[in-house]
Amino acid sequence: MSFSTLGLSDEIVRAVTERGYTVPTPIQAQAIPAVLSGGDLLAGAQTGTGKTAGFTLPILHRLSDPSVKGPSSGRPPIRALILVPTRELAAQVEESVREYGKYLKLNSMSMIGGVNINPQITKLRSRVDILVATPGRLLDHVQQKTVDLTHIEILVLDEADRMLDMGFIRDIRKVLALLPRRRQNLLFSATFSDEIKALADGLLDKPAMIEVARRNATADNVAHKVYPVDRDKKRPLLAHLIRQHNWSQVLVFMRTKHGANQLAEYLTKGDIPSLAIHGNKSQSARTRALSEFKDGSLRVLVATDIAARGIDIADLPHVVNFELPNVPEDYVHRIGRTGRAGASGEAVSLVCVDELKLLADIERLLKRELPEEVVAGFEPDRNAKPEPIQNGRGSMAGRGGQSRGRSSQGTAKPKSPAGGNSAGRPAAARRPTGRHH
Repeated sequence: MSFSTLGLSDEIVRAVTERGYTVPTPIQAQAIPAVLSGGDLLAGAQTGTGKTAGFTLPILHRLSDPSVKGPSSGRPPIRALILVPTRELAAQVEESVREYGKYLKLNSMSMIGGVNINPQITKLRSRVDILVATPGRLLDHVQQKTVDLTHIEILVLDEADRMLDMGFIRDIRKVLALLPRRRQNLLFSATFSDEIKALADGLLDKPAMIEVARRNATADNVAHKVYPVDRDKKRPLLAHLIRQHNWSQVLVFMRTKHGANQLAEYLTKGDIPSLAIHGNKSQSARTRALSEFKDGSLRVLVATDIAARGIDIADLPHVVNFELPNVPEDYVHRIGRTGRAGASGEAVSLVCVDELKLLADIERLLKRELPEEVVAGFEPDRNAKPEPIQNGRGSMAGRGGQSRGRSSQGTAKPKSPAGGNSAGRPAAARRPTGRHH
C-alpha cells in the first residue's frame, strides 16, 4: 500500500514522499480513507503511531478539492480547526500541515498562549484555512472577537485524553458551542476512559472507529529496566548511568516543575548539559530547549508530563522515569516517545521504596513484570520506610490522600531481599531485587 492508493492528491503525495515516507502506518492506512469519506471518526492512537499525518493529509486533500466552493465574497474563512493540549504539540502539528501542504494553496497558523497575541491578530486578518490552537488562547481571541469560527467544516480534537486530564473540558465545550452544527468531527485519544466515551457520544455522529495497537500497550521494541534506589541517591545514580553508558538525547520525566529545575541544575553542574521544560518556562525558552535537544547539542531534557506532550523526535533512544507517574497509563504515554517507527529504545525507571505500589500498578496495566537491576554502589537500604508521594499540585498522590507507597495502616511490610519495601505489591511483583538481566 502507498499514499497514492489511499486517494490523496498528487501534490500531497509528492510532499509526503519528499519527507521520506512511502508506506502508510496502520493508523494512516485506516484513518485517511475514513476522513476522506467525510464522516466522523473516533481513533485510538498513541504518540509515535503517525496519527498527525492520519488527519492532516486527508484534511488538506478535502480543503484543496476545487469542486468544493467557499463563500463567493469576502475573506476566505477558517475551514478546519485542530485543537491540541499543549503549545509544543500545536507547533508540531502546524509544521506538519505546512510541510504536507506546501504544494497546495492553503494557509495555516498556530494559536498558542505564552506569546504576544498581537502577531496572531495580524495573521488572522489574512487568509487562514487551517487553524491549530490550544483551547485557552483560542478563547482569548473569541473574547476579543478576532477569530471567526462560524464556517468550520472539520474539527479535530487531538490527544483528547490529555486535554481532559489538563482540565480543558469546559473550554472545549465553549468552543463547540461556537461552531456550525454541520461539520466533520475527528477525535483522537491514546486511551478511552469513561470521560472520553462521554465526550465522543456527545460530539460524534455515527463515527468510524479505529484503534491501533492494544489499548495501553507499549511498543515491543522498547527495553524496560527498573533500578531500585533510595530516593536521595536518584540524582547521582542518573548521572552515573548517563556517563557509564554514554547516553545522549535522554528525556527525563519528573512530577513537578520545581523538581525538574533542580535536576537539570544538578546534571549541568556535573558537566551533563541539561535543561528543564515545563509550563512555567516562557515559550521562547521551551522552544530553544526543544530545538537544542532535537539537534543533539543538549544531552538531557527534563520534563513534566504535560510539557512533554508534543515532543516528537524520530529516534529518541532513552526515556527515564526519574519519578514514576501517579497514573499507570502515563507510563505508557511517557515511554511512547522512544522505540518509534521500528527503532529500538530504552525505558528506564529509578524506583525508591515510596513508589513500589506505583510500580505494581504499572506492571498490572502492562500485564508483565519489569526487569530490575541494582547498581553497585547504589544498593537501596533494606530498612527504608516509605514516605508520602507529593504530586505536581502539592497534594499527596494516591487515594484518600494516602501515600501509594504505604500499606493502608502505614506499617512496613516484609522487606524484599535486596532492599526496598514490598508494601502494596501483588504476589507477581514481590520478587528478589538485585537480579542482573
